[in-house]
Amino acid sequence: MNSFFARKYVVSGIFIAITLTLMARLFYLQIIDDSYIHSANSNVMRKVIVYPARGVILDRKGKVLVQNEPVYDLMVTPREVKEIDTALFCKLIDIDKEGFIKRMEKARIHSPYRASIFEKQLSVRTWAQYQEYQYQFRGFYVQKRTIRSYPDSIAAQFLGYVSEVNDKDIERSNGFYRSGDYIGRSGIERSYEDLIRGKRGVNNLMVDALNRPKGVFMEGKYDTLAVAGEGLVSSLDKDLQILGENLMKNKLGSIVAIEPATGEILAYVSSPSYNPNMMVGRQSGNNYMKLLKDETKPLFNRPIQASYPPGSVFKVVSALTAQQAGVIDRNTVFFCPHGYSYGGGRGWMGCTHYHGSTTLQRSVAVSCNTYYGFTYAKMIDGRGLSGPKAYDLWRNAVTQFGIGHKLGIDLPGEKPGLLPTSDFYTKRYGNDKWRSSFNISLSIGQGEMGITPLQMANIMAIVANKGFYYRPHLIKGIGEKKIAKKEFTEKISAGVDEKYYPVVIQGMSDAVNTPEGTAWSNRIPGIEMCGKTGTAQNPHGENHAVFFAFAPRDNPKIAIAVFVENAGYGGTWAGPIASMMVEKYLKDTITAPKYIQDRIYNANFLPAPKKVVDPKATKDVKKTDSVKSKTDTLKSKRQLAAVTKPKETIVHHSEIKRRYE
Repeated sequence: MNSFFARKYVVSGIFIAITLTLMARLFYLQIIDDSYIHSANSNVMRKVIVYPARGVILDRKGKVLVQNEPVYDLMVTPREVKEIDTALFCKLIDIDKEGFIKRMEKARIHSPYRASIFEKQLSVRTWAQYQEYQYQFRGFYVQKRTIRSYPDSIAAQFLGYVSEVNDKDIERSNGFYRSGDYIGRSGIERSYEDLIRGKRGVNNLMVDALNRPKGVFMEGKYDTLAVAGEGLVSSLDKDLQILGENLMKNKLGSIVAIEPATGEILAYVSSPSYNPNMMVGRQSGNNYMKLLKDETKPLFNRPIQASYPPGSVFKVVSALTAQQAGVIDRNTVFFCPHGYSYGGGRGWMGCTHYHGSTTLQRSVAVSCNTYYGFTYAKMIDGRGLSGPKAYDLWRNAVTQFGIGHKLGIDLPGEKPGLLPTSDFYTKRYGNDKWRSSFNISLSIGQGEMGITPLQMANIMAIVANKGFYYRPHLIKGIGEKKIAKKEFTEKISAGVDEKYYPVVIQGMSDAVNTPEGTAWSNRIPGIEMCGKTGTAQNPHGENHAVFFAFAPRDNPKIAIAVFVENAGYGGTWAGPIASMMVEKYLKDTITAPKYIQDRIYNANFLPAPKKVVDPKATKDVKKTDSVKSKTDTLKSKRQLAAVTKPKETIVHHSEIKRRYE
């Protein structure tokens, strides 16, 4: 019994001795020996985000449109920041002391213990300067990433731009994006964001108190690799795009060129444009605000968002749909006495010339308004239906040419244009008894109709293909395998049989290649281009110049639409631009006389800057001066009215309604 108790005390004593030994060792390590404290304070594990490179974008020939270049984000963990030379720090990264204080406060609010961005996108040069002194700035470190670079500074509205994500982006992504990530905001960058953004990675590094790397944590066991985004091959021809942007310099408008056989867009010009490099770097925010305030709206994507009356180019659609409906054929003749009389002689739609007896083919060549006034009347009044029902049939036929709805291009923000329904006119006129005379201006592409430049070019692709089109698109291949999206390989019918196209195509050829044609001055030596001029009336100023065409006539390679705002005649301004673009693409040369090229390059149709009136300058104007000014203004108006003839030859709809009541 006594031996049992003796063994009990011995075992207890052993356990107590071991416990005391361990406690003593812990006391020594934690209190007396400071070597481990120094090591813990000196070595920190840092999670470094590895941002993927966004996919590179090439033109159709493999030339670079968008690439990446390295930049560096300066990160800070506020708790780790010790006394530093603030003046030197600010000088190295080009900020002032107030900026330093604001950035530090923002970082502390974000988290004193977690790293956040102190300054974004330091250039390679700035980073090189900072790197020499990095050891002096504990709590700061640099994180490498890439930003977009545009070697040729072209196609801004097509390519789009990238910016940092906001809270809504993060929320919508279900956690994919995090603060500091970048996302495509417009153009292709936005449309193909899921493919070209890539996937971020993480490196776990050990660094000491002087920000010096001390190795990889756990030999990289917990690291993940970044995956670069998919590259894109665009349908754009870079050389053709550069030419188009130069031709449209100092002009408002668009150029859209399409390859009819595929729907691939060869040139996509929105003017005025901007240098896409303005939207990257540390000044991108300021540059964006400048562009936003610019009166010429360079951020406005005109090819898919601007809606214009198409003018005479719409006569091609009218000629085709009327043949399909059986109301006219290639032998139909109408007499043109310099205009079209409608509404029992109460209204008059003028024509540019006295064409006399005119056939369908000639009506296209000489752009006869009268012919299409009669044609529209047959479509609406001559089918044994009420006006609204006949109009619905007409409208359905027109929409199959891509008018009045979105075409589905691979860009965000596309607009459908405008093609009113029959209900619109029934509501406007108060009943359903209206006929063709109530909206006769639609017959020549005026009135309430509005189509985008993309839709104009697509109409030409339909005519070139004799009855069908492929959905216009800007990306022809994705990734290394150059995969094409299925929706861009679908053949879409325009609803008009192939047999009705030859007479219209011949008329378009005559318009360009015969002296009587409206586009005779725009012909190209050695190329049979088929085209149509248009001068769209603009109630707010000078008329818009329109021209669209395809070439060559046999096996067409390019369909093009050119729209120049406030320029006047289509054959004078839009036509030469289209001719030079077509010849450049087909022959890689331009033979237009130098004086014509110079006239186009040097033309300036931008609106005059608005004058800012100083209220103080007019505050003390005398009453007599004011009265004199009003008198002079009234006198000028009387003189102007005496010598100015009205441009508009179409009686306004409200006037038609009043006369019929």
